[in-house]
Amino acid sequence: MPLDPKAKALLTAIAAAGEPAIDSIPLDVARAQVEKGMARMNIPVMPVGFIKNTSFMGSGREIPVRIYIPEGEGPFPVMVFFHGGGWVLFSLDTYDPMCTHICSMAGCIVTSVDFRLSPEHKFPAAIDDCLDASRWIAEHCMEWNGDASRIFLSGDSAGGNLAAVTALRIRDEGGPAIKGQVLIYPVTDYFQPEKPSYAEFADGYSLTRDALKWFWNMYLSSSDDAADPRTSPLRASGLSGLPPALVIVSAYDPLRDDGIAYAKRLAAAGVSVNMSLYEDMIHGFISYLGIFRQATTALEEISEWVRKTSLPV
Repeated sequence: MPLDPKAKALLTAIAAAGEPAIDSIPLDVARAQVEKGMARMNIPVMPVGFIKNTSFMGSGREIPVRIYIPEGEGPFPVMVFFHGGGWVLFSLDTYDPMCTHICSMAGCIVTSVDFRLSPEHKFPAAIDDCLDASRWIAEHCMEWNGDASRIFLSGDSAGGNLAAVTALRIRDEGGPAIKGQVLIYPVTDYFQPEKPSYAEFADGYSLTRDALKWFWNMYLSSSDDAADPRTSPLRASGLSGLPPALVIVSAYDPLRDDGIAYAKRLAAAGVSVNMSLYEDMIHGFISYLGIFRQATTALEEISEWVRKTSLPV
């Protein structure tokens, strides 16, 4: 399927802006550049019942969490959300639009976790924060009218990696019970050996191959960590016993093959999997609410899947 015309127009506008590649400029400049870029998009937020900023003491530091609570009586399902940005970029503020939409549309509490970023805090800092947060949220969600028996893990891009890794660690290291995982164009494997989609969409589709390599180098202290399933969940020896998964993949995305391969391995291990390939979309498309109709479609799909998976068996 051809690239969506609006996606093509967006990519043309990004190229015309002439901003330097994030992997070619100082880190603080790169962070400011991407935040300003998203702010210029003026992505809409959706009204929710209540938003609460809080924090808790993890195993290494205080971890901020932003809690989005829907209108209604509850108790509500609870989604633990990890934002994208290559483990290096973005913030809770960047993801207000996506989190408010999921909260309202799915009728679930969304808890967005401000995990430590690289390279200041390299692997395994982020995954430790995400595991700590998942356990703390499951323990305390009743205070916000959440249902601890209906916990979901979710994230996009590098956040999808963190969600998948957290599901694996909870399976192997104990609790809490997880109802499902929503993996949105996730990173599931190291960039070497290179998958076909890395080469096919190396440049010109927003997320580049060079940027992905830069993210990995920022995240890991050594390439020796690449084989660790806590960085590359696709390399886990077994995926059985994991919670049901919804995997969303963009066709025009260097990470396309990561998502497809992980969905196939989950299914082969007997995990219930729904995989949706958005055949005319680029990486990160759900963040462009109000620009791409497919963003709303994907959020509707996520919301319906969460509601359905939340039902008693």
